[in-house]
Parts: sequence; structure tokens; C-alpha cells
Amino acid sequence: MKPYKPKVKAPDPHLIASTNEILRQNALTTVCEESACPNRTECYHRGTATFMILGDTCTRACRFCNVKTGRGAPPDPSEPERVARAVKELGLKYVVITSVDRDDLDDYGSAQFAAVVRSIRKAAPEAKIELLTPDFRGNREALDRVIAAAPDKLAHNEETVRRLSPLIRPQSDYDRSLTVLRYYADHFVGPVKSSLMVGLGETETELIETMEELYNAGVRQLTIGQYLQPTPKHAPVCRYYPPEYFESLGEAARGIGFEAVASGVLVRSSYYADRL
Repeated sequence: MKPYKPKVKAPDPHLIASTNEILRQNALTTVCEESACPNRTECYHRGTATFMILGDTCTRACRFCNVKTGRGAPPDPSEPERVARAVKELGLKYVVITSVDRDDLDDYGSAQFAAVVRSIRKAAPEAKIELLTPDFRGNREALDRVIAAAPDKLAHNEETVRRLSPLIRPQSDYDRSLTVLRYYADHFVGPVKSSLMVGLGETETELIETMEELYNAGVRQLTIGQYLQPTPKHAPVCRYYPPEYFESLGEAARGIGFEAVASGVLVRSSYYADRL
């Protein structure tokens, strides 16, 4: 029997074109477009989008991610206003702000996250804001800065199970990510979310253990999706799982106690962020 492989619907060219024109005018990047996300038309129709701030160059080199590695440019002081203007012009009801890792910056980019939140609140006060942050090397001043910005939700992705984390995220740390999530849960009044990929060689037992550790750290919202290899240079897909597998993982997560779960082949960390 052939292994299951996900099928993707073609995006709406008119909606994509109009959205891209607004992004171009504001010189902005969305993860939706950069990753050619299969869900982007659906999200745009619902009035949601994910913006990537702080440039397109990451100081880390995770084996699942296609973002280039290197030293990024200094934060652009006009970026928060440009993001806010795009949110207003696109009429977004829910916006996710994420970034590359910026270990080269003294504040790890946390001040730019806070500035973007303030700008969106001013330009589009009705929009809900989720911050999907790096781990900021666990720096508490950086974590406090994004908490004080008062987004509607905070998220940080664990990505994979403990055994595979050193291989898949060599410059990150499994326990540091748990510590960041626990700090968010202890000090932030809103919901805390994380995300996992499957298909990297993990076992179901390891996935359940990871879910339990995330829940014990205070995470209450979880997304689970199939890993798809960006290029031949990245970590290979060890297995494609059928939809039924994701349904069972979702049931397991809800059984652990997660209040909101999105688990599916094409689910990504920001998929259904508004509904979660």
C-alpha cells in the first residue's frame, strides 16, 4: 500500500494577489506566503494572517526550517507601523506575529514584538493579537517585555519530542522551551499555546510524553501537524501519517486536558489560531 501523502487545494489567485499587493506596498513578509502555506486562502478569507518580523535571516539553523541562517539587519523602527497599517488595510480580525531567532540582539528582538503590539492596538484596536515568539534564550527581561505588551495570546513551539530535539533544533533546547512556556503560563493572563510536528521519527509514546510535559508546563492550547521537508538538505520525512492518526492524537491531547486542540495533516502552528 502506498504511504499517505496530503493533497493541497489550489489557492484563490485573486485573494492572494490582492493580499500580496498590500503586503508589497507595506514592505512586509507573511509566513503564509514565504512558506506557501496550503491554508493561506482559507485563513485570508477568515481575516487572519501571520506576519514575520525582524527580517528574513535567522541566527539558528533548525533542520526543519527553510529560513536562511546568518546575522540579520538591525530592527527597522518603521516596521511596527507598517505591520499595523497592513492589518488595518487587510481588515484582519486576528493576527499572529512571529519572527526569526535574533540571538545577535541584546534584547533578542523582544522590544520589536512589544512595539508591533502597541502599533496594532492603535491602528486596529478590534484585531486580536497572538505572539508566536522565539525562546529569547530564556531571558526573563525579554519574556517580561512581551508579556507586558498584553497580547491576547502567547505561543512558543516545542516542535518535536525530547529525543529528537537536539538533532532537529540543535541551537535550541527542549527544556528551555518548556521553561519559557511555564513562565508565560505563570505570568500571563491569557492562553498559552504550543505546536508539534510529526513524521520526524518520533514514537507515539514520545508524543504523548511531550504533550503531558507541555500540559504540566501550563500550555492549554496545542496544534499538531505533519512535517513536510522543505528541501533535500533538510531533515527527511520518516513517515506520512493518515488523517485518522491525527484524530487519535487530538483525542489523546484532549484526554490529557488541553482546552483547545487542532490536529491534522496540514495543521500548522497558526492554523485556526483565531478559533482556538
